[in-house]
Amino acid sequence: MDYKKLNLLDKIKFDRDGYLLVKAMLNKDEVSKLHEIAINDKVISDKSYDRGDANGLRTKLALWYSLGDDAYSLLARSERIVNGVNLLLEGESAHFHSKLMQKEPKVGGAWEWHQDYGYWYRDGFLFPQMLSVLTALTPSTKENGCLQVIKGSHLMGRIDHGFSGEQVGASQERVDEAIKRSELLYVEMEAGDTLFFHSNTLHRSDANNSDAPRWSLISAYNLITNKPYKGDNTSSTTPIEVVKDDVLLQSSSEGIKEDANFLLKKPDKIII
Repeated sequence: MDYKKLNLLDKIKFDRDGYLLVKAMLNKDEVSKLHEIAINDKVISDKSYDRGDANGLRTKLALWYSLGDDAYSLLARSERIVNGVNLLLEGESAHFHSKLMQKEPKVGGAWEWHQDYGYWYRDGFLFPQMLSVLTALTPSTKENGCLQVIKGSHLMGRIDHGFSGEQVGASQERVDEAIKRSELLYVEMEAGDTLFFHSNTLHRSDANNSDAPRWSLISAYNLITNKPYKGDNTSSTTPIEVVKDDVLLQSSSEGIKEDANFLLKKPDKIII
């Protein structure tokens, strides 16, 4: 079976735009397996927490750090993903964390404008040598709150962030100016499409006002030499045990184990 592989032209586009959309990175059988596992994953359900937007609407997510042999990890460890990340980061990468986003119909909240490095800078990473890989498990449309990005905004560098609801949001003044000068894009995706985006790319998503859920799996990666100077989590500097692309379908792996090192919501704040 042929699997999508990133190339130097993809790298040029990523460096210019701050994101790269790859259509059908996963085939129908792969995305069907992952989606079926995710919606029936009791551990994910138990470990998920709500995140409020500025209007009080809630989005559910579960976040964990270390990779294992579960189906989600097999995708995050796959050659096509890891080799693509290594190409874009220009070196060996480590897995920082993964999260399963669950934006349910009518109640799934918005995500305010932010840069991921706006969060991760606070975790002690000195350099924005980091990116995220978002794989759509269901169709992602304007109606159900698809991701929006500001093209080329990663070239602005990190901008100031403050709290908006229970989220860390980017300076609205800077966002407004960026939108005046750059293109705002709605990244609509089919199930199985994958988006690579830079840690300084400004992005957001609207609330889900449709009748359809929007589920996505997002894995964040760090250049392995970009060691944070604080915190005790080692996943962001641990080499990835890469697996062949066909392992996801051939393996009998199911959902994540209960003893995985999940991020738990604290009463007063969440830091991702």
